[in-house]
Amino acid sequence: MTKEGQVLHYTALIDGEPGAYGVSFPDLPGCVAMGATIDEAVTLASEALSQWVELTGAQGGEIPDPRSPDQLVIDDEVREALAEGAILTRVPLVRSLGRPVKANLSLDSGVLAAIDATASKLGLTRSALVEKIATERLGDYA
Repeated sequence: MTKEGQVLHYTALIDGEPGAYGVSFPDLPGCVAMGATIDEAVTLASEALSQWVELTGAQGGEIPDPRSPDQLVIDDEVREALAEGAILTRVPLVRSLGRPVKANLSLDSGVLAAIDATASKLGLTRSALVEKIATERLGDYA
């Protein structure tokens, strides 16, 4: 694995059809997710990836470094899946380290008010909502 704080991205295969998309990670056997839309499937794949790595590490298993998309497209199984219509995407591994850290952020007052109102509506703290949104959306900027 890489240094703490460095974001790893695993390449995933997405296949399926509207209403039933599946995501699998060629480098991580058994790490899969499903969703009704591609966006939902990728969001759930990010959660599955984090859980797979946490569980595998806790059981003393080896967590392989991710292969690049260029390396994966020459893999026979991946090539076959792509030929059958699957697509590749990159999913960030966001690990919860269990160590909260204070961060001072400057936000527009209107944005902060919207965050606070949404957090209150969801029964969350401001910090919990910001962490949730960031965790779900980090993959959008990979």
